[in-house]
Amino acid sequence: MNREYLPRPDKETIRSLPAFPGLSLDQVIILQTPDDLKRAESELAMVTQVGFDTETKPVFLANQPKSGPHLIQLATDSLAILCPATYEPGLDLLRGIIPSESVMKVGFGLKSDRGPLQRLLGVTLRGSQELSGLVQQLGYQQKVGLQTAVAVVLGQHLQKSKRVTTSNWAAPALSKSQILYAANDAYASLRIHQALQKRS
Repeated sequence: MNREYLPRPDKETIRSLPAFPGLSLDQVIILQTPDDLKRAESELAMVTQVGFDTETKPVFLANQPKSGPHLIQLATDSLAILCPATYEPGLDLLRGIIPSESVMKVGFGLKSDRGPLQRLLGVTLRGSQELSGLVQQLGYQQKVGLQTAVAVVLGQHLQKSKRVTTSNWAAPALSKSQILYAANDAYASLRIHQALQKRS
């Protein structure tokens, strides 16, 4: 018996949906100072689940090793925390969060994050939930990525710019578009997870 799968929305259909209401710049902390760190610690102490993502400077030449992640993102209901891989106090904070079973990290493509996170932080990602398979279980033949998941679960359009996706995530100062892109990738994952929880 052949199973009938739900059709995946095409790009035009996704673009026609209402915009995903993401976080604004004033709802993003880039960990750079002790005050940033304190604010992040107090926010994370109050939550049991966060949206999670990483960004890595792209490699355009064959045989050139990847050295990421260069940015690690966590998102709560009202705040995104971006930690550059160069800010050691922030990495120490992540060394407590990444392996913790008491803070659920939810996101897409987490399997590919495990090795790079282990190399950067020396800890193993635990207490995590891969969302692509959960969205697939709604009736789709294949796993879906973040933008498609936002469309089918939330009925919204998450804008994804290829120019920003392939930008330099190791830059000493990130652009506004990079900051919002990184913050809302993690935030959208959290929103999808929350919506799926309500359905179950």
